[in-house]
Amino acid sequence: MEALLETTANRPVAPIEPPPALFNFAAYLFALNEPRAGKTAYIDDTCVTTYAELENRARRFAGALRTLGVHPEERVLLVMLDSVALPVAFLGALYAGVVPVVANTLLTSADYVYMLTHSHARAVIASGPLLPSVTQALESAEHDGCQLIVSQPDTGEPLLAPVLEALIDAAAPAARAAATGGDDIAFWLYSSGSTGKPKGTVHTHANLYWTAELYAKPILGIVESDVVFSAAKLFFAYGLGNGLTFPLSVGATAILMAERPTADAIFARLVKHRPTVFYGVPTLYANMLVSANLPARSDVAMRVCTSAGEALPREIGERFTAHFGCEILDGIGSTEMLHIFLSNRAGEVEYGTTGRPVPGYEIELRDDHGQAVPDGEVGDLYIKGPSAAVMYWNNREKSRATFLGEWIRSGDKYCRLPNGCYVYAGRSDDMLKVSGQYVSPVEVEMVLVQHDAVLEAAVVGVDHGGLVKTRAFVVLKREFAPSEILADELKGFVKDRLAPHKYPRDIVFVGDLPKTATGKIQRFKLREQS
Repeated sequence: MEALLETTANRPVAPIEPPPALFNFAAYLFALNEPRAGKTAYIDDTCVTTYAELENRARRFAGALRTLGVHPEERVLLVMLDSVALPVAFLGALYAGVVPVVANTLLTSADYVYMLTHSHARAVIASGPLLPSVTQALESAEHDGCQLIVSQPDTGEPLLAPVLEALIDAAAPAARAAATGGDDIAFWLYSSGSTGKPKGTVHTHANLYWTAELYAKPILGIVESDVVFSAAKLFFAYGLGNGLTFPLSVGATAILMAERPTADAIFARLVKHRPTVFYGVPTLYANMLVSANLPARSDVAMRVCTSAGEALPREIGERFTAHFGCEILDGIGSTEMLHIFLSNRAGEVEYGTTGRPVPGYEIELRDDHGQAVPDGEVGDLYIKGPSAAVMYWNNREKSRATFLGEWIRSGDKYCRLPNGCYVYAGRSDDMLKVSGQYVSPVEVEMVLVQHDAVLEAAVVGVDHGGLVKTRAFVVLKREFAPSEILADELKGFVKDRLAPHKYPRDIVFVGDLPKTATGKIQRFKLREQS
């Protein structure tokens, strides 16, 4: 593969050398960080771990996997909270040539039954608090001798399974990494399930390398002196890059947090550890800004923030920057592309847009017939780039619909402005046709959240006597109460700013919106309620 060389805004980007033919991403990181042996790699809720300790424990876990009889290319399911144990297990598996499958920690036992059966996992590692759901899943799943390992268990309960930390302590470090290539399968991530059953998305060793080289270093400008903190968890493709791939690729320090990313939990880490890079999602930024405990600018050290998962409303970005003095680089990535491929740039942020293509990735907007659409028109988003997944495991139909040669069909709708910035128009299956004209739910939602009373909004189509009309589900800020007067005011607010056929015919006030663990609104659940 030739070295990549792209340009953006007439600025040359230095060529990036591809990884060598023999390439194990864990071994690559360990060699890269040998000069930083004593530097802090991770700060989690209970301990501080240096780069030397991270490598030692990961290589010991690789040795433990071999002792347990788990072979290269076999899968290990990781149902683990964000602590240093997760990077240790993930990197140790890569080092051994074993394939870690990182699972959402907020799922039910039925979901884990599906993942265990679908992945044919030879072992599952569960954090102590998640043990009941995983144990129940193992009792129900059809599996061939899947071994249970417990990480950081509650010592008050008797255990019938080995403890990860004890296995690591007892194991000898693997002497050498598995002889993998850049195109060898490295790990899986299950899609977030915003449109139904999750899909096992298969990634290679080289894919991790490319996201760091194409996005983290040139777009974020991440460097060794940075301290990074991601509200998005490691089981999410966005979070895996934020909290593992990116900081370890430059020798930075990462903060991990096991608990839910509430505004107060985020504030505590921003003030105590003073991260310079913060990764969030739109819902969290909105909740932070309305919190009575919002820290002062002088109490934090953020130099840049990122947002993904949903489009960031302009008003949220502008208010955040006005308060903290740092920009939010809104972007879009996907489980299939592993991380962000379309993004705003520091110093060039245009809130209300998703920015421009990340150099090294190509973007096309196409109509229903596969033809390119002109600027200003909405089209389906297609992406080409070196971090693309290989396939959906054991799902030929979905794989053939998504992975189209060098291109990936994202399922997102976008339009491109004349200045080259892209504006999100929603998921392809969320688009509505009202009065014979297409309506983007996201466009209506972006207007609704500009109203002083609205914290969040989601728009879906409902059947009114055989015709599609728009219904908005609205979450109000604390100081506002639902009323018919406010509902009519919101309808008029949208009418004044968009074409008449786009305003929501119904307003439903709700306490919260259904979301995936990665912050994406599950509009299909709202449609089911309508």
